[in-house]
Amino acid sequence: MTTLTAPPAAAPARTGLLLAVILTGQFMAILDATIVTVAAPSMRADLRASGAALQLVVAGYTIVYAVLLITGARLGRGYGHRRLFLTGLALFTAASLACGLAGTTGQLIAFRLVQGAGAALMVPQVLSLIQLTFDGPARARAFGVYSAVLSGAAVAGQVLGGVLTSADIAGTGWRPIFLVNVPLGLALLAAAVRLLPADRPAPGPGLDVPGLLTLSPAVLLLVVPLVLGHELGWPAWGWAMLAGSAVCFAALPLVQRRSAAPLMPPRVVRAPGLALAAGAIFLMMAGYAGFLFTIALYLQSGLGLSPLEAGLAFVLPALAFGAASLNWKRVPARLHRAMIPAGLAVSAAGYVLTAVIASGLGPVSVRFELAAVLSGAGMGLAFGPTLNAALAHVPPADAADASGLMATVTQLGQVAGIAALGTLYLSLAPTPGSPAAATAALATNLAVATLIAASALTTTLLPRPR
Repeated sequence: MTTLTAPPAAAPARTGLLLAVILTGQFMAILDATIVTVAAPSMRADLRASGAALQLVVAGYTIVYAVLLITGARLGRGYGHRRLFLTGLALFTAASLACGLAGTTGQLIAFRLVQGAGAALMVPQVLSLIQLTFDGPARARAFGVYSAVLSGAAVAGQVLGGVLTSADIAGTGWRPIFLVNVPLGLALLAAAVRLLPADRPAPGPGLDVPGLLTLSPAVLLLVVPLVLGHELGWPAWGWAMLAGSAVCFAALPLVQRRSAAPLMPPRVVRAPGLALAAGAIFLMMAGYAGFLFTIALYLQSGLGLSPLEAGLAFVLPALAFGAASLNWKRVPARLHRAMIPAGLAVSAAGYVLTAVIASGLGPVSVRFELAAVLSGAGMGLAFGPTLNAALAHVPPADAADASGLMATVTQLGQVAGIAALGTLYLSLAPTPGSPAAATAALATNLAVATLIAASALTTTLLPRPR
Protein backbone atom coordinates (compact mmCIF):
# COMPACT_ATOMS: atom_id res chain seq x y z
CA MET A 1 0.00 0.00 0.00
CA THR A 2 1.34 3.46 -0.89
CA THR A 3 0.34 6.99 -0.17
CA LEU A 4 0.84 10.36 -1.79
CA THR A 5 3.08 13.07 -0.42
CA ALA A 6 3.08 16.72 -1.37
CA PRO A 7 4.39 17.19 -4.93
CA PRO A 8 7.07 19.70 -5.81
CA ALA A 9 5.91 23.25 -6.49
CA ALA A 10 4.57 23.71 -10.03
CA ALA A 11 4.29 26.74 -12.27
CA PRO A 12 1.15 28.86 -11.63
CA ALA A 13 -0.12 28.33 -15.19
CA ARG A 14 0.14 24.55 -14.84
CA THR A 15 -1.53 24.49 -11.43
CA GLY A 16 -4.32 26.67 -12.84
CA LEU A 17 -4.93 24.14 -15.61
CA LEU A 18 -4.79 21.30 -13.09
CA LEU A 19 -7.42 23.05 -10.96
CA ALA A 20 -9.64 23.53 -14.02
CA VAL A 21 -9.42 19.83 -14.88
CA ILE A 22 -10.18 18.41 -11.45
CA LEU A 23 -12.97 20.92 -10.76
CA THR A 24 -14.57 20.13 -14.12
CA GLY A 25 -14.67 16.51 -12.97
CA GLN A 26 -16.27 17.67 -9.72
CA PHE A 27 -18.76 19.75 -11.75
CA MET A 28 -19.80 16.72 -13.82
CA ALA A 29 -20.34 14.59 -10.70
CA ILE A 30 -22.59 17.18 -9.02
CA LEU A 31 -24.37 17.98 -12.28
CA ASP A 32 -25.49 14.38 -12.63
CA ALA A 33 -27.05 14.42 -9.18
CA THR A 34 -29.56 17.09 -10.30
CA ILE A 35 -29.83 16.88 -14.09
CA VAL A 36 -31.99 13.74 -13.94
CA THR A 37 -34.73 15.32 -11.83
CA VAL A 38 -36.04 17.57 -14.61
CA ALA A 39 -35.93 14.74 -17.17
CA ALA A 40 -37.75 12.23 -14.94
CA PRO A 41 -41.20 12.63 -16.60
CA SER A 42 -39.68 12.00 -20.03
CA MET A 43 -37.91 8.87 -18.76
CA ARG A 44 -41.08 7.58 -17.20
CA ALA A 45 -43.03 7.94 -20.46
CA ASP A 46 -40.25 6.45 -22.61
CA LEU A 47 -39.31 3.49 -20.40
CA ARG A 48 -42.74 2.99 -18.79
CA ALA A 49 -41.06 3.13 -15.41
CA SER A 50 -42.97 2.77 -12.15
CA GLY A 51 -42.76 5.49 -9.51
CA ALA A 52 -40.43 3.41 -7.34
CA ALA A 53 -38.18 2.56 -10.29
CA LEU A 54 -38.00 6.22 -11.25
CA GLN A 55 -36.99 7.08 -7.68
CA LEU A 56 -34.15 4.58 -7.93
CA VAL A 57 -33.01 6.12 -11.22
CA VAL A 58 -32.89 9.52 -9.55
CA ALA A 59 -31.67 8.48 -6.11
CA GLY A 60 -29.48 5.45 -6.90
CA TYR A 61 -26.63 7.66 -8.04
CA THR A 62 -26.75 9.75 -4.86
CA ILE A 63 -26.95 6.70 -2.59
CA VAL A 64 -23.87 4.96 -4.03
CA TYR A 65 -22.01 8.26 -4.29
CA ALA A 66 -22.57 9.09 -0.61
CA VAL A 67 -21.80 5.56 0.62
CA LEU A 68 -18.45 5.25 -1.20
CA LEU A 69 -16.98 8.75 -0.78
CA ILE A 70 -14.80 7.99 2.25
CA THR A 71 -13.78 4.68 0.68
CA GLY A 72 -12.73 6.59 -2.44
CA ALA A 73 -10.69 8.97 -0.33
CA ARG A 74 -8.85 6.18 1.46
CA LEU A 75 -8.18 4.37 -1.83
CA GLY A 76 -6.75 7.61 -3.19
CA ARG A 77 -4.43 7.82 -0.23
CA GLY A 78 -3.34 4.21 -0.63
CA TYR A 79 -3.03 3.92 -4.41
CA GLY A 80 -2.51 7.51 -5.51
CA HIS A 81 -4.85 10.44 -6.09
CA ARG A 82 -3.94 10.67 -9.77
CA ARG A 83 -4.67 7.00 -10.37
CA LEU A 84 -8.00 7.10 -8.53
CA PHE A 85 -9.11 10.34 -10.22
CA LEU A 86 -8.41 8.85 -13.65
CA THR A 87 -10.06 5.55 -12.74
CA GLY A 88 -13.15 7.25 -11.35
CA LEU A 89 -13.44 9.61 -14.33
CA ALA A 90 -13.10 6.73 -16.82
CA LEU A 91 -15.75 4.69 -14.96
CA PHE A 92 -18.07 7.70 -14.73
CA THR A 93 -17.71 8.44 -18.46
CA ALA A 94 -18.30 4.82 -19.50
CA ALA A 95 -21.34 4.57 -17.23
CA SER A 96 -22.73 7.83 -18.69
CA LEU A 97 -22.54 6.31 -22.16
CA ALA A 98 -24.28 3.17 -20.92
CA CYS A 99 -27.03 5.25 -19.23
CA GLY A 100 -27.63 7.16 -22.47
CA LEU A 101 -28.01 3.90 -24.40
CA ALA A 102 -30.04 2.00 -21.76
CA GLY A 103 -33.05 0.19 -23.17
CA THR A 104 -34.89 -0.69 -19.95
CA THR A 105 -35.46 0.84 -16.54
CA GLY A 106 -33.46 -1.96 -14.90
CA GLN A 107 -30.46 -1.26 -17.11
CA LEU A 108 -30.67 2.47 -16.39
CA ILE A 109 -30.80 1.90 -12.62
CA ALA A 110 -27.78 -0.42 -12.76
CA PHE A 111 -25.72 1.99 -14.86
CA ARG A 112 -26.66 4.89 -12.57
CA LEU A 113 -25.26 2.91 -9.63
CA VAL A 114 -22.00 2.40 -11.53
CA GLN A 115 -21.96 6.09 -12.42
CA GLY A 116 -22.26 6.94 -8.71
CA ALA A 117 -19.36 4.62 -7.90
CA GLY A 118 -17.19 6.36 -10.50
CA ALA A 119 -18.05 9.76 -9.02
CA ALA A 120 -17.21 8.50 -5.51
CA LEU A 121 -13.75 7.40 -6.67
CA MET A 122 -13.09 10.70 -8.47
CA VAL A 123 -14.52 13.43 -6.24
CA PRO A 124 -12.53 12.88 -2.99
CA GLN A 125 -9.31 13.28 -4.95
CA VAL A 126 -10.27 16.86 -5.85
CA LEU A 127 -9.91 18.27 -2.32
CA SER A 128 -6.84 16.11 -1.69
CA LEU A 129 -5.12 17.42 -4.83
CA ILE A 130 -6.02 21.01 -3.89
CA GLN A 131 -4.50 20.53 -0.44
CA LEU A 132 -1.36 18.93 -1.83
CA THR A 133 -0.87 21.35 -4.73
CA PHE A 134 -1.80 24.73 -3.24
CA ASP A 135 -0.82 26.56 -0.07
CA GLY A 136 -1.61 29.85 1.65
CA PRO A 137 -3.56 32.41 -0.42
CA ALA A 138 -3.48 30.12 -3.48
CA ARG A 139 -5.26 27.41 -1.50
CA ALA A 140 -7.88 29.91 -0.32
CA ARG A 141 -8.49 30.96 -3.94
CA ALA A 142 -8.77 27.31 -5.00
CA PHE A 143 -11.34 26.66 -2.27
CA GLY A 144 -13.27 29.71 -3.47
CA VAL A 145 -13.49 28.28 -6.98
CA TYR A 146 -14.40 24.88 -5.50
CA SER A 147 -17.29 26.46 -3.60
CA ALA A 148 -18.54 28.21 -6.74
CA VAL A 149 -18.47 24.91 -8.63
CA LEU A 150 -20.61 23.22 -5.96
CA SER A 151 -23.38 25.78 -6.37
CA GLY A 152 -23.07 26.28 -10.11
CA ALA A 153 -23.21 22.58 -10.91
CA ALA A 154 -26.34 21.97 -8.83
CA VAL A 155 -28.21 24.75 -10.64
CA ALA A 156 -26.71 23.99 -14.04
CA GLY A 157 -28.04 20.45 -13.73
CA GLN A 158 -31.61 21.70 -13.49
CA VAL A 159 -31.21 24.22 -16.33
CA LEU A 160 -29.27 21.89 -18.65
CA GLY A 161 -31.65 19.02 -17.93
CA GLY A 162 -34.58 21.19 -19.00
CA VAL A 163 -32.79 22.47 -22.12
CA LEU A 164 -31.60 19.06 -23.36
CA THR A 165 -34.86 17.27 -22.64
CA SER A 166 -36.98 20.00 -24.23
CA ALA A 167 -34.73 20.08 -27.30
CA ASP A 168 -35.41 16.36 -27.99
CA ILE A 169 -32.27 16.16 -30.14
CA ALA A 170 -32.87 13.77 -33.05
CA GLY A 171 -35.81 12.31 -31.15
CA THR A 172 -33.56 11.09 -28.31
CA GLY A 173 -35.61 12.73 -25.55
CA TRP A 174 -33.85 12.43 -22.17
CA ARG A 175 -30.76 10.51 -23.38
CA PRO A 176 -28.53 13.56 -24.10
CA ILE A 177 -28.47 14.41 -20.38
CA PHE A 178 -26.12 11.42 -20.00
CA LEU A 179 -24.46 11.40 -23.41
CA VAL A 180 -23.21 14.97 -22.94
CA ASN A 181 -20.75 13.59 -20.37
CA VAL A 182 -19.01 11.35 -22.89
CA PRO A 183 -17.06 13.88 -25.01
CA LEU A 184 -16.39 16.02 -21.95
CA GLY A 185 -15.16 13.03 -19.97
CA LEU A 186 -12.84 11.89 -22.77
CA ALA A 187 -11.37 15.39 -23.08
CA LEU A 188 -10.82 15.54 -19.32
CA LEU A 189 -9.11 12.15 -19.32
CA ALA A 190 -6.68 13.32 -21.99
CA ALA A 191 -5.94 16.53 -20.07
CA ALA A 192 -5.68 14.84 -16.67
CA VAL A 193 -3.10 12.33 -17.92
CA ARG A 194 -0.87 15.26 -18.86
CA LEU A 195 -1.53 17.63 -15.95
CA LEU A 196 -2.08 15.63 -12.75
CA PRO A 197 1.08 15.18 -10.67
CA ALA A 198 2.59 11.73 -10.57
CA ASP A 199 1.74 9.67 -7.52
CA ARG A 200 4.80 9.64 -5.27
CA PRO A 201 4.77 6.43 -3.24
CA ALA A 202 5.63 6.46 0.44
CA PRO A 203 4.92 3.98 3.23
CA GLY A 204 1.34 4.34 4.42
CA PRO A 205 -1.39 2.55 6.35
CA GLY A 206 -3.36 -0.25 4.80
CA LEU A 207 -7.04 -0.20 3.99
CA ASP A 208 -9.21 -0.28 7.11
CA VAL A 209 -11.59 -3.06 6.07
CA PRO A 210 -13.49 -3.27 9.42
CA GLY A 211 -13.92 0.50 9.37
CA LEU A 212 -15.20 0.46 5.80
CA LEU A 213 -17.57 -2.41 6.60
CA THR A 214 -18.99 -0.36 9.48
CA LEU A 215 -19.09 3.11 7.93
CA SER A 216 -20.49 2.12 4.53
CA PRO A 217 -23.59 0.37 5.95
CA ALA A 218 -24.03 3.29 8.37
CA VAL A 219 -24.20 5.78 5.51
CA LEU A 220 -26.27 3.44 3.31
CA LEU A 221 -28.82 2.80 6.07
CA LEU A 222 -29.11 6.56 6.61
CA VAL A 223 -29.34 7.75 3.01
CA VAL A 224 -31.75 5.15 1.54
CA PRO A 225 -34.73 5.94 3.81
CA LEU A 226 -34.05 9.69 3.60
CA VAL A 227 -34.19 9.56 -0.20
CA LEU A 228 -37.04 7.06 -0.65
CA GLY A 229 -39.02 7.44 2.59
CA HIS A 230 -41.59 10.04 1.57
CA GLU A 231 -42.22 8.56 -1.88
CA LEU A 232 -42.96 5.15 -0.32
CA GLY A 233 -44.99 6.46 2.63
CA TRP A 234 -42.29 5.97 5.28
CA PRO A 235 -42.60 2.18 5.59
CA ALA A 236 -41.47 0.30 8.69
CA TRP A 237 -38.29 -0.90 6.98
CA GLY A 238 -37.26 2.73 6.53
CA TRP A 239 -37.41 3.41 10.24
CA ALA A 240 -35.59 0.12 10.88
CA MET A 241 -32.82 1.24 8.53
CA LEU A 242 -32.49 4.58 10.35
CA ALA A 243 -32.21 2.71 13.66
CA GLY A 244 -29.60 0.42 12.13
CA SER A 245 -27.67 3.43 10.90
CA ALA A 246 -27.57 4.85 14.42
CA VAL A 247 -26.22 1.53 15.72
CA CYS A 248 -23.50 1.41 13.05
CA PHE A 249 -22.45 5.00 13.70
CA ALA A 250 -22.33 4.30 17.45
CA ALA A 251 -20.16 1.21 16.83
CA LEU A 252 -17.74 3.04 14.52
CA PRO A 253 -15.58 4.63 17.27
CA LEU A 254 -15.17 1.21 18.92
CA VAL A 255 -14.14 -0.36 15.62
CA GLN A 256 -11.74 2.50 14.91
CA ARG A 257 -10.02 2.18 18.28
CA ARG A 258 -9.26 -1.48 17.55
CA SER A 259 -7.95 -0.77 14.02
CA ALA A 260 -4.22 -0.64 13.26
CA ALA A 261 -4.94 1.78 10.38
CA PRO A 262 -8.19 3.57 11.30
CA LEU A 263 -10.30 4.96 8.50
CA MET A 264 -10.46 8.31 10.27
CA PRO A 265 -7.34 8.66 12.46
CA PRO A 266 -8.01 10.45 15.77
CA ARG A 267 -5.40 13.09 14.94
CA VAL A 268 -7.44 14.06 11.87
CA VAL A 269 -10.69 14.38 13.79
CA ARG A 270 -8.86 16.35 16.48
CA ALA A 271 -7.32 18.79 13.98
CA PRO A 272 -8.20 22.31 15.21
CA GLY A 273 -11.63 23.30 13.96
CA LEU A 274 -12.21 20.28 11.70
CA ALA A 275 -15.10 18.66 13.59
CA LEU A 276 -16.78 22.00 14.29
CA ALA A 277 -16.48 23.12 10.66
CA ALA A 278 -17.71 19.74 9.39
CA GLY A 279 -20.86 20.08 11.49
CA ALA A 280 -21.39 23.64 10.28
CA ILE A 281 -20.95 22.65 6.63
CA PHE A 282 -23.45 19.82 7.08
CA LEU A 283 -26.01 22.32 8.36
CA MET A 284 -25.21 24.87 5.64
CA MET A 285 -25.61 22.34 2.86
CA ALA A 286 -28.77 20.89 4.42
CA GLY A 287 -30.37 24.34 4.61
CA TYR A 288 -29.25 25.57 1.21
CA ALA A 289 -30.00 22.34 -0.69
CA GLY A 290 -33.38 22.04 1.00
CA PHE A 291 -34.09 25.67 0.14
CA LEU A 292 -33.27 25.16 -3.55
CA PHE A 293 -35.31 21.96 -3.72
CA THR A 294 -38.43 23.38 -2.10
CA ILE A 295 -38.22 26.52 -4.25
CA ALA A 296 -38.11 24.27 -7.33
CA LEU A 297 -41.19 22.38 -6.13
CA TYR A 298 -42.99 25.63 -5.34
CA LEU A 299 -42.30 27.18 -8.74
CA GLN A 300 -43.50 24.10 -10.63
CA SER A 301 -46.36 22.75 -8.50
CA GLY A 302 -47.44 26.03 -6.92
CA LEU A 303 -47.04 28.50 -9.78
CA GLY A 304 -47.18 26.12 -12.74
CA LEU A 305 -43.81 27.02 -14.25
CA SER A 306 -42.16 24.56 -16.65
CA PRO A 307 -39.02 22.68 -15.53
CA LEU A 308 -36.90 24.94 -17.73
CA GLU A 309 -38.49 28.11 -16.37
CA ALA A 310 -38.03 26.87 -12.81
CA GLY A 311 -34.39 26.02 -13.52
CA LEU A 312 -33.71 29.47 -14.98
CA ALA A 313 -35.07 31.07 -11.80
CA PHE A 314 -31.97 29.71 -10.00
CA VAL A 315 -29.39 31.25 -12.31
CA LEU A 316 -29.04 34.57 -10.47
CA PRO A 317 -28.84 33.02 -6.97
CA ALA A 318 -26.21 30.58 -8.26
CA LEU A 319 -24.21 33.43 -9.78
CA ALA A 320 -24.43 35.27 -6.46
CA PHE A 321 -23.18 32.18 -4.60
CA GLY A 322 -20.35 31.79 -7.10
CA ALA A 323 -19.34 35.47 -7.01
CA ALA A 324 -19.24 35.47 -3.22
CA SER A 325 -17.30 32.18 -3.15
CA LEU A 326 -14.71 33.54 -5.56
CA ASN A 327 -14.23 36.90 -3.87
CA TRP A 328 -14.43 36.33 -0.10
CA LYS A 329 -10.64 36.06 0.01
CA ARG A 330 -10.37 39.72 -1.03
CA VAL A 331 -11.60 40.63 2.44
CA PRO A 332 -8.71 41.12 4.93
CA ALA A 333 -7.74 37.84 6.57
CA ARG A 334 -8.49 39.17 10.06
CA LEU A 335 -12.18 39.35 9.09
CA HIS A 336 -12.54 35.86 7.59
CA ARG A 337 -13.90 34.21 10.74
CA ALA A 338 -16.39 37.02 11.31
CA MET A 339 -17.45 36.75 7.67
CA ILE A 340 -18.93 33.27 8.27
CA PRO A 341 -21.69 34.23 10.74
CA ALA A 342 -22.24 37.47 8.81
CA GLY A 343 -22.75 35.53 5.58
CA LEU A 344 -25.12 33.10 7.28
CA ALA A 345 -27.11 36.00 8.72
CA VAL A 346 -27.44 37.48 5.21
CA SER A 347 -28.49 34.08 3.87
CA ALA A 348 -31.07 33.67 6.63
CA ALA A 349 -32.47 37.10 5.81
CA GLY A 350 -32.76 35.99 2.19
CA TYR A 351 -34.71 32.89 3.23
CA VAL A 352 -37.16 34.97 5.26
CA LEU A 353 -37.62 37.61 2.56
CA THR A 354 -38.22 34.92 -0.06
CA ALA A 355 -40.95 33.39 2.10
CA VAL A 356 -42.60 36.74 2.70
CA ILE A 357 -42.53 37.72 -0.98
CA ALA A 358 -43.71 34.27 -2.12
CA SER A 359 -46.72 34.51 0.16
CA GLY A 360 -48.12 37.07 -2.29
CA LEU A 361 -48.13 34.41 -5.04
CA GLY A 362 -48.10 35.50 -8.67
CA PRO A 363 -45.22 35.00 -11.11
CA VAL A 364 -41.58 35.11 -10.08
CA SER A 365 -40.90 38.79 -9.52
CA VAL A 366 -37.80 40.94 -9.33
CA ARG A 367 -38.20 41.14 -5.55
CA PHE A 368 -38.39 37.33 -5.36
CA GLU A 369 -35.19 37.00 -7.39
CA LEU A 370 -33.38 39.60 -5.30
CA ALA A 371 -34.31 37.80 -2.08
CA ALA A 372 -33.08 34.50 -3.52
CA VAL A 373 -29.88 36.21 -4.66
CA LEU A 374 -29.37 37.44 -1.09
CA SER A 375 -29.62 33.88 0.24
CA GLY A 376 -27.12 32.61 -2.34
CA ALA A 377 -24.61 35.41 -1.78
CA GLY A 378 -24.70 34.96 1.99
CA MET A 379 -24.15 31.22 1.73
CA GLY A 380 -21.26 31.80 -0.69
CA LEU A 381 -19.60 34.17 1.80
CA ALA A 382 -19.86 31.57 4.57
CA PHE A 383 -19.05 28.30 2.81
CA GLY A 384 -15.58 29.08 1.41
CA PRO A 385 -14.06 30.43 4.65
CA THR A 386 -15.56 27.54 6.63
CA LEU A 387 -14.06 24.94 4.30
CA ASN A 388 -10.72 26.75 4.38
CA ALA A 389 -10.78 26.83 8.19
CA ALA A 390 -11.72 23.14 8.33
CA LEU A 391 -8.69 22.01 6.34
CA ALA A 392 -6.17 24.73 7.21
CA HIS A 393 -4.65 22.79 10.12
CA VAL A 394 -4.64 19.35 8.46
CA PRO A 395 -1.13 18.22 7.40
CA PRO A 396 -0.61 16.99 3.82
CA ALA A 397 -0.19 13.40 5.02
CA ASP A 398 -3.79 13.45 6.26
CA ALA A 399 -5.24 15.28 3.26
CA ALA A 400 -7.05 12.22 1.89
CA ASP A 401 -8.80 11.33 5.14
CA ALA A 402 -9.87 14.93 5.82
CA SER A 403 -11.02 15.39 2.21
CA GLY A 404 -13.10 12.22 2.32
CA LEU A 405 -14.74 13.37 5.53
CA MET A 406 -15.59 16.83 4.17
CA ALA A 407 -16.86 15.47 0.83
CA THR A 408 -19.09 12.99 2.65
CA VAL A 409 -20.38 15.63 5.08
CA THR A 410 -21.20 17.95 2.18
CA GLN A 411 -23.09 15.24 0.29
CA LEU A 412 -24.95 13.92 3.33
CA GLY A 413 -25.94 17.46 4.28
CA GLN A 414 -27.48 17.96 0.84
CA VAL A 415 -29.33 14.62 0.99
CA ALA A 416 -30.60 15.28 4.53
CA GLY A 417 -31.76 18.81 3.68
CA ILE A 418 -33.60 17.76 0.55
CA ALA A 419 -35.19 14.78 2.29
CA ALA A 420 -36.24 16.63 5.46
CA LEU A 421 -37.41 19.91 3.93
CA GLY A 422 -38.79 18.19 0.83
CA THR A 423 -40.81 15.80 2.97
CA LEU A 424 -42.19 18.68 5.02
CA TYR A 425 -43.14 20.59 1.88
CA LEU A 426 -44.84 17.63 0.21
CA SER A 427 -46.67 16.77 3.42
CA LEU A 428 -48.12 20.28 3.66
CA ALA A 429 -48.79 20.64 -0.08
CA PRO A 430 -49.65 17.12 -1.30
CA THR A 431 -51.82 18.34 -4.20
CA PRO A 432 -50.03 19.91 -7.21
CA GLY A 433 -51.47 23.19 -8.40
CA SER A 434 -52.54 24.40 -4.96
CA PRO A 435 -50.80 27.78 -4.64
CA ALA A 436 -52.06 28.58 -1.14
CA ALA A 437 -50.87 25.26 0.29
CA ALA A 438 -47.61 25.49 -1.61
CA THR A 439 -46.94 28.96 -0.26
CA ALA A 440 -47.68 27.88 3.32
CA ALA A 441 -45.34 24.92 2.93
CA LEU A 442 -42.68 27.13 1.36
CA ALA A 443 -42.84 29.56 4.27
CA THR A 444 -42.50 26.67 6.72
CA ASN A 445 -39.50 25.27 4.87
CA LEU A 446 -37.77 28.62 4.73
CA ALA A 447 -38.32 29.08 8.46
CA VAL A 448 -36.67 25.70 9.09
CA ALA A 449 -33.83 26.59 6.70
CA THR A 450 -33.34 29.84 8.60
CA LEU A 451 -32.98 27.90 11.85
CA ILE A 452 -30.44 25.60 10.19
CA ALA A 453 -28.43 28.60 9.00
CA ALA A 454 -28.63 30.17 12.47
CA SER A 455 -27.37 26.92 14.04
CA ALA A 456 -24.20 27.19 12.00
CA LEU A 457 -23.28 30.41 13.80
CA THR A 458 -21.20 28.23 16.11
CA THR A 459 -18.47 28.67 13.49
CA THR A 460 -17.53 31.83 15.40
CA LEU A 461 -15.50 29.38 17.54
CA LEU A 462 -13.36 28.23 14.62
CA PRO A 463 -9.60 28.79 14.98
CA ARG A 464 -7.95 31.35 12.76
CA PRO A 465 -6.72 29.75 9.48
CA ARG A 466 -2.98 29.65 8.98
